[in-house]
Amino acid sequence: MTTDSDIIRSSLSASAAFSELYDRHATAIHRFVGRRAGSDVADDVMSETFLVAFERRRDYNLERDTALPWLYGIASTLLRKHARTEARAWHGLNADHASHITIDAFSEADGRADAHRAMEHLGHALRKMHARDRETLLLYAWADLDYEGIAQALNIPVGTVRSRLNRARRLLRASTQHDMTLRLEGAPWTS
Repeated sequence: MTTDSDIIRSSLSASAAFSELYDRHATAIHRFVGRRAGSDVADDVMSETFLVAFERRRDYNLERDTALPWLYGIASTLLRKHARTEARAWHGLNADHASHITIDAFSEADGRADAHRAMEHLGHALRKMHARDRETLLLYAWADLDYEGIAQALNIPVGTVRSRLNRARRLLRASTQHDMTLRLEGAPWTS
């Protein structure tokens, strides 16, 4: 079985060979992007990831047998670019929609299930998290990369990966404890 570096090496002289890399890793990249940005953008970002990888294949470190961390790194960069573009577009729309929010919308949201509230707290904690820490955490959790793979994907030392994951875990733990405190304070037996 050939390694990813063998495929990339052979694609330098025969570009069609690169399609084998796509066949190997497209599903994993698509799944990662879909979890991060939703299925509606997963196809585009996944395709663009392989286009960028193909264009930059000469820069790939051929000493690394697997290209998956490299591909995740490219996908992560494209996701950040996509998020910035979307944020600019939504900023204008949100100003208009804010005038249509009613008090009833807030009371309806309060009646949602605990699982939904927990997800909101988790989402808030992820948004509050520094982008570098969030990126590291999501590569660990959703891309199923080990510390070395994350280090390769983000082009950082393994010690930095450990520090970022530690900070991310502390923030998530604090968010979970805060959520539990809020639920206990609102429980009927505390009145």
